[in-house]
Amino acid sequence: TQGPVMRYWQRYCASLERKLRLMFIWTPGKNIALGQIVASVLVLALHVGIGLDPYWWILILIILIAPSRYIENMRQKRVLAIEDQIDGFLTALANALKATPSVANSFMGIQPLLPIPIREEVELCCKEMKVGSTLDQALLNMGGRINSRQLDTALSAILIGRQLGGDLPRILETTANTMREMIRLEGVVKTKTAEGKAQLWVLGAFPFVFAVVLNTMEPGFYDPLKQPIAGWAIAA
Repeated sequence: TQGPVMRYWQRYCASLERKLRLMFIWTPGKNIALGQIVASVLVLALHVGIGLDPYWWILILIILIAPSRYIENMRQKRVLAIEDQIDGFLTALANALKATPSVANSFMGIQPLLPIPIREEVELCCKEMKVGSTLDQALLNMGGRINSRQLDTALSAILIGRQLGGDLPRILETTANTMREMIRLEGVVKTKTAEGKAQLWVLGAFPFVFAVVLNTMEPGFYDPLKQPIAGWAIAA
């Protein structure tokens, strides 16, 4: 049986590889983990040899945490890029359906026209269908890999429109226009939220900055606040 260290090592390497493969990056997780070990040993050796820094352990902590955080940041950026391409994807699919009534054939026809990264996901869906998976299952797998609310909405429109029948190209065009407007409104909300947060930080920091400036201009101005009880009470 394997010890706990080896089990943790295998789980960690598998976790890194799983996250990378969702982004179609085929770097072995073992290589990243070994790089972390080598970098940690190097920092430790420098600390023992030349007294690198009194906070050398912070560097080791960063080495241990940074790869996972960086990979997660890559995944989030990829999801945002896919969300920006959803309306174009739906429009291309709607146009393809006007010439080809089969949704599966339309998927295969539009994949060369799509930009990366959404093209990679559509290509994987087509490969899954070629090896026997149904269109519904391939789209559900796509939604599970990306884990995006906006993409789930788009895929739901495709699946429901396909099952209920009707003018699917028109449904997809309407969905694309709606999602485009939603993205625009979300951008406005994010901008206003960012402005509010900036104002909050400024208002929160102003009293402390003002106190430092005033004490610099007139040293000892706040000495009465250092008096026991009364000064502490006023400061509080």
